[in-house]
Amino acid sequence: MYRYVSAALAMSATMGALSIVTAGAEPLSLSPQRQAQYTSRSASPGYIAPRTESYAVAPERAPAVRYVATEPEAKLGGGFIEFLFNGGTAAPPRPPSNVMARGEPAVMQQDVDTPQNRPIDPKFLKQMVEYSGSEPPGTIVIDTPQRFLFLVQENGKAMRYGIGVGKPGFTWAGEKKVTSKKEWPDWVPPPEMLQRRPDLPHFMAGGPENPLGARAMYLGNSLYRIHGSNEPWTIGQAVSSGCIRMRNEDVIDLYERVKVGTKVVVI
Repeated sequence: MYRYVSAALAMSATMGALSIVTAGAEPLSLSPQRQAQYTSRSASPGYIAPRTESYAVAPERAPAVRYVATEPEAKLGGGFIEFLFNGGTAAPPRPPSNVMARGEPAVMQQDVDTPQNRPIDPKFLKQMVEYSGSEPPGTIVIDTPQRFLFLVQENGKAMRYGIGVGKPGFTWAGEKKVTSKKEWPDWVPPPEMLQRRPDLPHFMAGGPENPLGARAMYLGNSLYRIHGSNEPWTIGQAVSSGCIRMRNEDVIDLYERVKVGTKVVVI
């Protein structure tokens, strides 16, 4: 037997260097944390990562040292050595790459049904529509029940946008004017909101993560604004504390079309 093993080792040496892994030194079935350690270790010069398959070996015949050939020698080097040390038993086939250790199919992120992955209803996308109301061109009309904002145009037309409105108990109606406009506005939750949500920050600088989104148009001296949102999947719903929220691309478009002093009618 010694002659066969020596001959086998000499044959493998001509095909590539062997990577030696001490049995029990590292688990062959890696946890995510262990996998991260191997990933960082593999960046070291000259490191050759061991294969992670584990094969059933009778306890009384388990070798003290396990030889594993790295690619591309695995077909002729490591496989042949394992064949000898396993008593002439062929290694089991490699499991499919899309099957996890416990035998269940891997769950892909894109298959998970979350609000962020749901497409917006096409009716809430920006579009030119007929308008038969009495408001003059340039007026903003907010239809709270239907979740639409209209910017009245000439010739009986209006640019319509989908919006998110106040939750039950936070809706309102009336007339306001756009008193100021800001790009990427900072957010300072009012005291009333902080009482309801003490976990909120007292100040958040403008930016993509800011709940006011890319633009804001402030209405009168109230706390209400027409603003963008980093949660576009909420458009068409009653979700805010009274503000009118829009998709960022829509609020940027509206921001460029209206001026300070624009009349806003909320119904």
